[in-house]
Amino acid sequence: MTTLRSVSLVGAPTDIGAGARGASMGPEALRVAGLTEALQSHGVDVADRGNLLGPANPWLPPVDGYRHLNEVTAWNSAVHDAVYAELKLGRMPILLGGDHCLGIGSISAVARHCRDTGKKLRILWLDAHADFNTSALTPSGNIHGMPVACLSGFGPQQLIGIGGKVPAISPKWVRQVGIRSVDAGEKRFVHEQDLEVFDMRYIDEMGMRHAMELALATLDANTHLHVSFDVDFLDPDIAPGVGTTVPGGPSYREAQLCMEMIADTGFMASLDVMELNPALDLQNKTAKVAVDLIESLFGKSTLMRK
Repeated sequence: MTTLRSVSLVGAPTDIGAGARGASMGPEALRVAGLTEALQSHGVDVADRGNLLGPANPWLPPVDGYRHLNEVTAWNSAVHDAVYAELKLGRMPILLGGDHCLGIGSISAVARHCRDTGKKLRILWLDAHADFNTSALTPSGNIHGMPVACLSGFGPQQLIGIGGKVPAISPKWVRQVGIRSVDAGEKRFVHEQDLEVFDMRYIDEMGMRHAMELALATLDANTHLHVSFDVDFLDPDIAPGVGTTVPGGPSYREAQLCMEMIADTGFMASLDVMELNPALDLQNKTAKVAVDLIESLFGKSTLMRK
């Protein structure tokens, strides 16, 4: 069971780093789907901090390989400060995205908190995409394809410096699960940096249980486990409301097992829920599935486990 029972919801309503509009409505969709009530039903103390403020999406083409760099920086700085403040209060921040570029602010804050407290950091990146692009590799310039690279020190100075240390993390702290869409140049870069990736072929061959056992191996009481959950991790059949659907993702049961195994560790201490796009959803179906899976991270179990 998760040990941190005090949770703060932080909304970041922007699609500034994405290639499709609509993820800015994600935080409200999660609230409408009953996230607060679902967590409270598991004995969690929930404080909804409302939504952060940041620049509007100007919807401009990329400049020097980056779209909306200054606006992305402003949003991530706001996210960093909000997430770091909650961690200092001893609360578990749940960042409601928004697109996945916001992982830069969130995880740089978590890494800073781990430096403060002497904890080891493990990052579970649940996503269809590796998000390890750079300005030289990206086909689009959309920064939501770059957060893991930026956190690892590969990116523009104004982004990689958020959180006060460059790089904010080591790629060796990251475990990626569910990956099935990686650009060609990005694929080479992932291998060069030795990122640990449990892609869908691995999950097909070895099963979600084995993948998660390895992804969660060597955690201990001094580990801060951060889960960055991009809703496009899920198969589009169960989660159509995302801007970058990729067929062949984890099924509902595989996703539930993934979340239940994370909960079983008891070490999850921060969470991102990213890329929910209600404009592309069917009657808030994807938000409801996301809330259901978040409940599993807090101990909802299919079996009456002791």
